[in-house]
Amino acid sequence: MKRTLILAVAMALGISGAAFAANPFSDVPAGHWAYASVAKLAAAGIVDGYPDGSFKGERTMTRYEMAQIVAKALAKGAIGADDKLVGEFADELDNLGVRVAKLEKKADNTRITGHVRYNYQDIKSTYSGTKFKAHNNGLRSRVWFTGDVNDNWRYVGMLQNIQDLTADNGTSDTEFQRAYLEGNIGAVKVTAGRQDFTIVDGNLYDTRMDGIKAEVGGKVKLGAYFGKPTDQDGWFSYARFWGVNANTDIGKLNLSAGYDKFSKGYESDTATETTNWDGMPADENGIWNVGAKYNFGAASLGAIYMKSNINQPTSIGSTGKGLVVTGTLKGAEQAKPGSWGLWTKYYNQGYGTVIAHTMNGIYSSQGFQGWGAGVDLTLAKNIVAGFQYYDLNTKGMDISHRTLWTEINAYF
Repeated sequence: MKRTLILAVAMALGISGAAFAANPFSDVPAGHWAYASVAKLAAAGIVDGYPDGSFKGERTMTRYEMAQIVAKALAKGAIGADDKLVGEFADELDNLGVRVAKLEKKADNTRITGHVRYNYQDIKSTYSGTKFKAHNNGLRSRVWFTGDVNDNWRYVGMLQNIQDLTADNGTSDTEFQRAYLEGNIGAVKVTAGRQDFTIVDGNLYDTRMDGIKAEVGGKVKLGAYFGKPTDQDGWFSYARFWGVNANTDIGKLNLSAGYDKFSKGYESDTATETTNWDGMPADENGIWNVGAKYNFGAASLGAIYMKSNINQPTSIGSTGKGLVVTGTLKGAEQAKPGSWGLWTKYYNQGYGTVIAHTMNGIYSSQGFQGWGAGVDLTLAKNIVAGFQYYDLNTKGMDISHRTLWTEINAYF
């Protein structure tokens, strides 16, 4: 390193000739003329050595290397923007500044968040007068990766691990469960890939979709989607679905409507089964829905009506109609310890109006009726506990399920 450059930086930092720290580099002994200056620069984080612990001070320094030292001195406040060194290396500092800005932006470009949930589920079921008991408990961990593609688009991925702790030895399953892009094309918000997806507030479908959805509008929102349903209850096995929906706010009242079409499930005895039932779902299932919800402030009350084009025989007692009424009070806020929320629901869902439900209670996809209620409480920042109870009866059959669900969630 040239003597004049070492002295220039050292004087800019106000370094005296006295020793400052223990020997920082193997090739700069205590008796070296630049020992004190190099030690002070190293201690201040302005100069770095090589991986082998040497300083290589006799090697001629490039202008870019010197600009890096000046940039660090600027960041430490050791020299000002009007310093001669800044003027001397202005071009290199400008280039270095561009590189640093890009590096910092890239570091902020990707975010990692997570959610861990432990749950316990207690089940009491009755089949034609015979009672059964069961329980499940498990640990679900999710890690989300979000990266900005540009100012309008971002990528989201999610890795999930489920530990089923019910059995003595336990089981584990890890999946890459989300991978999608979301952004705007003009005024249209678009999401494409394997994504979270709910229909009719989760009462008809609430899991994942492989496909694309679009939404446009402000006070009045219009949406459409097309894709493949990835997770369905055992009774159903549809290959694709599409739908359109609309909702608007009129003061404190929210109104919604939509149509969803599930296609090509199990092959039935007839080519286009829509009203007859032979133990398998129809090849085509079209569901209309309308809903209304009124917000009172801390509380809300809403109802959703659904109508499917397929039916079971009336002797079984399940038609293709569905009604869900929901009431809420307050809500647990993840970042606000002590906050809480209550909710309750009445369900009367017929065949064809439930394909993959959002609830944690045991139910029949052939149709069920009953109620559920729950409470959520934020125990500490980013730690939320939940308690839920469901009492549901299968339509047209002497089958009932009572489920107690408890969970604790941690967010990071």
